[in-house]
This record gives sequence, C-alpha cells and structure tokens, in this order.
Amino acid sequence: MSFPKEKSLSEKYTSTRDYTTFLCTPLNEEDYVIQVVEFASPPKWHLAHTTWFFEEFVLLPFLENYEVFDSRFQFLFNSYYNNVGAMLARNFRGAINRPTVEEVYAYRKYVDNAMASLLQQTSSSEIEERIVLGLNHEQQHQELLLSDLKFAFSKNPCFPVYKSDFIPEHQKINAKGTKEILEGVYEVGFNGDGFCYDNEKERHKVYLRSFGIEKAPVSNAEYMEFMNAGGYDNSNFWLDEGWNWKCRQNSGAPLYWKKQDQEWFHFTLGGQVKIDEEAPVCHLNFYEAAAFAAWRGTRLPTEFEWEVASAHFEWGLRWEWTQSAYLPYPGFKKAEGAIGEYNGKFMLNQQVLRGASIATSAHHSRNTYRNFFHANSQWQFSGVRLIS
Repeated sequence: MSFPKEKSLSEKYTSTRDYTTFLCTPLNEEDYVIQVVEFASPPKWHLAHTTWFFEEFVLLPFLENYEVFDSRFQFLFNSYYNNVGAMLARNFRGAINRPTVEEVYAYRKYVDNAMASLLQQTSSSEIEERIVLGLNHEQQHQELLLSDLKFAFSKNPCFPVYKSDFIPEHQKINAKGTKEILEGVYEVGFNGDGFCYDNEKERHKVYLRSFGIEKAPVSNAEYMEFMNAGGYDNSNFWLDEGWNWKCRQNSGAPLYWKKQDQEWFHFTLGGQVKIDEEAPVCHLNFYEAAAFAAWRGTRLPTEFEWEVASAHFEWGLRWEWTQSAYLPYPGFKKAEGAIGEYNGKFMLNQQVLRGASIATSAHHSRNTYRNFFHANSQWQFSGVRLIS
C-alpha cells in the first residue's frame, strides 16, 4: 500500500476506516439499504462487509480470546468466500433492514477497538501483511460504494444528489499526440517492496511489437462523433457478443447519458449536469470501448502495452479497458484457504482494466494494478485509451 512512509500501520488503519465512514456522511438513513440490481451493493453492506473482513481474517486468527460482535454477521456479510462458510445471496443484500445502520456503526467501532488492541500487541509480519490486505480491500470497497450508490441514485426519478459539488467526471487531461514504443522485450508485473495483489506477480518478460498509444484517453466529444456517425447502429464495429448486448439493452449512448433539448446531459453524484465534451468519456463497457476502437480503425492496447507505455502519459481519471483477458501470470500462486479466493478464482471471462479512476481512493493505484470486470460492466468509472 502506497501510504506516506511516515504513517504507522495504526495510523493507516484509522485513516482508511475513517474515510469509508466519511463517504457515508452525506447519506440519509434510507440511502444505506438501497439495492436496485444484483451487482451493486447497498452502503450499509459495504460498511459491514469491510468490517467483517478484519474480524474474520485478522481478529479471529490473531487476537487471543476475541469474541465476535454477532455470530449472524458471518453469514450476512460474507461476500464470496466459500472457505468461510455459507453466505447471503448477493441479490438480497438490500433486504437486510436489520441489523440497523446504528448497529452496523456499532459493529465497526467494536472491531476497530479490537484492532487497536491487536496493533498495540504485535509486530508480526504475517499479521501486518493481513492488515494491509484488509486496508486495500476496504479501499476497493470505497470506490465500489461510490459506484454502487451512483447507480442506485440514477434509478430514482427524483435524481437525488449525493453532494452538490461532487462532479469529478469533469476533470480532464490536457494532452495531445501519441507516444511511440519501440519493439522489444520488456518486464511487466509488480516489482518492489510495497504492497501488491497476488495477481500482479510474478514479474516476467513479454515481447512487444512497435506501437503508438494516445497520450490522452478518449473524450466525450470524440465519443459523440462515434454516436453521431451511427456507431451504435452498425454491427460491423461490434463483437458479436457486444452487438447482442447492445440489441438487448437497446443502447445508444454510455450509461447515465440522456439527451434533452438537443443537448447531452449525464447523471453524476452531484446531480444531472451537462456533459463536458473535453472530459474523458466515462462508464463505457468493454463492448462499447472495442466498438469505438473499431470505428476509429484501431484497437485497444493490451494490458502489457498499457503498462510499458504508462510512464509516458497521464492516467488515473478513468479505469481503461484493455483487450487482455484476465489470466494468471507465469508463476502465479494462489494462497491456501479463503485468502486464495480473493483474485485467483475469477480468472475466467473477464477483461483487464488498467490505471485508476476519480473514484479510486488515494494511495491505491499503481501502473501494475490489474482491475477486472465482465465485458458488459458499465457502472464502474471506466473509459478508453487507443492504440494510435
């Protein structure tokens, strides 16, 4: 984890946990439970699940005589860890009206107090590594919390506002041109002493042909050109699976876009606002990104091309789709037990995204980070950068 070096592990723990609750300060109590689709979880579940992670994977194995806050929570707030036991079906997370929001915050305080005791008692590298994993896990859920909340709010005809000054999608990168990368053998994957996920290892060599990559991600204006040229109506630009998705969804624009009086608006956590044409396009899925690339007569970068070139352009406003399938690196080793379920079991039918987004928590990005989602996923803050 790339926290400032002067911070102790205890300070890192406190600041990470506090930021999750800070993200919830604009919410009304009714907002904590909403779940409108299976893939987007309610804020209350995120608050409880991230707490359960520390209870299950840190306190129970490492703090002597620790007593769980509520034995029912192991079932309610487990996500996908089959090694831990049974879990609530994902589409029922919004049905958990009890425990209450107040009880979930009490749960967080209980676990945080126990974690403070553990942090005072030990300096074991095994425990520290597990805590750091838990902090990175919580940072992932901080971004998911915002993404899920935005999706849920967008389904409300009243278009509720999370924070009136929260429209980060309008940030932009002022860069032009392309960066040429020469043919050669390059090393990719994590290398260093800090934290990384197991899917970023092992570092290995890859051969790349010469390529050029655009210094800026695709803008809203550029994507509008694709739309105005009939890009959503021409099957020749689409992968077959993507075209079937487009037809089923009757899609003609990115998620959250709506045309009013001949102008495009989009829903943000700051409300419904006019689209900034210079900002990077957001909330595309892989199908849309690939179709746009085909329309432009080019392609998406592989994850290795993106990583090698990333030192030469600005990134971090959008997760950027690559044309790489999410697969294990040579020498990848899955940890035993539940911790091994974190990444390894998802290495099928998913695409890799690189970079970070405006919703990514501070100190939670690096150019070797391998995010991954199914090709139809739009609700993340995802965009596209092209091979030139």
